[in-house]
Amino acid sequence: MKFYATSIPQSLPSWATVISNNAGLIEVEINDEDPVFHSIIEELFTEIQPGITGVKASDLCKRLSFEMVDTSE
Repeated sequence: MKFYATSIPQSLPSWATVISNNAGLIEVEINDEDPVFHSIIEELFTEIQPGITGVKASDLCKRLSFEMVDTSE
């Protein structure tokens, strides 16, 4: 799994790796098979809409201290 962020914490967990950092856009690869990462997903798992469950990207990025790229611009 990859994230694109405008800011990330200086110290990343072992399951996250910076792939590139170009012009303020940081590409981070997540080892989504790591058990610690799975526990975070389980904590954030919720009903997004009636009958649809999952994890909101904004909640996950907030938990990881990533600032998401605003795709509405």
